[in-house]
Amino acid sequence: MAVFSTHSLQNKAMQNNLPKQLAPFSCSYSPNIPELLLNLQCSIAISTYQAGKVVMLSPKNEDSLIQLPRTFAKPMGIALTDNGNKMAIACKDEITVFRNSSELASFYPVKPNVYDALYMPRNTYHTGALDIHDLTWGEGGKLYGVNTLFSTIVSIDDDYNFTPYWQPPFITDMVSEDRCHLNGMAELNGQPKYATAFNRGNTPRSWRDVVTTDGIMMDIEKNEIIAEQLPMPHSPRIFNGALYVLFSATGELAKIDVDRGTYDVITKINGFVRGMAHYKDFLFIGLSRLRKNSSTFAKLNIADKALNAGIAVIHLPTGSVYGEIKYQASVDEIYDVQILPDKIRPNILNTSKPEYKLGVSIPGKTFWARPQS
Repeated sequence: MAVFSTHSLQNKAMQNNLPKQLAPFSCSYSPNIPELLLNLQCSIAISTYQAGKVVMLSPKNEDSLIQLPRTFAKPMGIALTDNGNKMAIACKDEITVFRNSSELASFYPVKPNVYDALYMPRNTYHTGALDIHDLTWGEGGKLYGVNTLFSTIVSIDDDYNFTPYWQPPFITDMVSEDRCHLNGMAELNGQPKYATAFNRGNTPRSWRDVVTTDGIMMDIEKNEIIAEQLPMPHSPRIFNGALYVLFSATGELAKIDVDRGTYDVITKINGFVRGMAHYKDFLFIGLSRLRKNSSTFAKLNIADKALNAGIAVIHLPTGSVYGEIKYQASVDEIYDVQILPDKIRPNILNTSKPEYKLGVSIPGKTFWARPQS
């Protein structure tokens, strides 16, 4: 495993004969991962609400990776358009929309001619604290989110905090009680198609006592449960016309038979799996390090094996583990994973630093304004 870190805290500690410390966001990775990302011409974006970061991992060369952490308030779901040039990030009480500008990236004043993509904030929806989990772009540029607190899939616009789109038939009220822990959503043909929840309860946080055994998969269009007794389902996704899901409680990737309500386990991963992206023949699956003092996570049989946060790379045609990335510092829990196609050195600017205001895009032109004294 090759090791990299974001800066030189380790080296300084060694030079000063101090106890060796891990630099923030230190991680290790299988030696074939950088070459894979180069061959695929892509980068990885992850959200970690625990660390309050969105992290972009990119190939520096065939042997090493480089990463770029950016601060956000409790980032969860990440939505990307098909070409990866428009991004939305669900945070603690808002959703921010970003647009990539390769032109602004080329002339980025801090590091010109370094980045091949630069995601600039273009719009913010002030949703309030809805506990938005999965997020996706739909037909016509509509943004859909899983509003876990209200047990509802919603659309996001500038008229309301949210507009209800669909609610499970067993939920009887529109209240902020997280009744079934509705968490995941798979989109098909521009509309939400499937959803996952931890149970079919209709009382506040009814899922907590059955979190490892009573998960369900729902067909939103048919308004019915199509699979049940699932072990903590997360991240339903449609790849190549088939429905896949992660079972967090057992560390498994499964394929759902939507007609029979059964599933086949494709592969088992030693860890708490959540967050999944598909690109060409590969799946990129998020891994979280479980909190041993958690009343929920302590119940899981994989608790002793979920020792690392990171990313497992699965070769989908064979179901084999191709490689992995493991964090040794800073990152414990990952929520979402996305692939940025045709981008091998992306950057993203949050709104906490004023420099994002200096990048100006208009149709056909871009400008970097000079800071005003």
